[in-house]
Amino acid sequence: MLRQVRNFIEKGKGPNNFFNFNKLFIMAQIEGGGDSGHKKGPGVKKAKKLSTRVDMTPMVDLGFLLITFFIFTTTMSSPKAMGLNMPKDTKNQDELNKAKQSGALTIMLGKNNAVYYYEGQLEPDGSNFKTATFATIRDEIIKKKADVIKNHVHDANCEKLKEDAKKAGDPNWETADLDRDFVVVIKPDPDATYRNTVDILDEMTINNVKRFAMVNIEQAEQQFITATEGGGGAAK
Repeated sequence: MLRQVRNFIEKGKGPNNFFNFNKLFIMAQIEGGGDSGHKKGPGVKKAKKLSTRVDMTPMVDLGFLLITFFIFTTTMSSPKAMGLNMPKDTKNQDELNKAKQSGALTIMLGKNNAVYYYEGQLEPDGSNFKTATFATIRDEIIKKKADVIKNHVHDANCEKLKEDAKKAGDPNWETADLDRDFVVVIKPDPDATYRNTVDILDEMTINNVKRFAMVNIEQAEQQFITATEGGGGAAK
């Protein structure tokens, strides 16, 4: 290629020589392969290609470390129990848990989300046996509690109740004796569901009922419930 260029310079004269020289120079570049700066030959090593594979082994180790960290630092949830006053199991009538009839509210749970209640002692003719729902029983609890507080009579035991409430950290300890006679008796019948039982216990907490107990339903009460449900009067 250098010899061709030399001959062209020695022999080439005229206005088209410059164009022919450029053409020859371009052809020389094509034949030379456009030197890119990389040498080729038997003694030249090729450039090593970098691998794109990601090693996940350290991530696995990190994952196990995180799992171990959360296991040892997480606080396990402890089971919570709901406080419930149960009647004393005795045959001696003098040792039974007693409550004033004027401050007692008995709530009975039936099937199909039915709720029944009466105040004081159940009349033989069932005149004070009433039907409610879970949407209205709260109003009855609030009403009965307000009546008991209104008719409260102060005596020597009131100061002790206040002192006990103050030691227990009750923010309303000054009025802790006003509802001392208010007690709710809960009686679910065999057809009542666990959900309804838990719901009525929640009502005790919501309405701040301090004294409540769950006892077995009596035969007379069961008869009124059966008669009400048979007559289509049960609440749903």
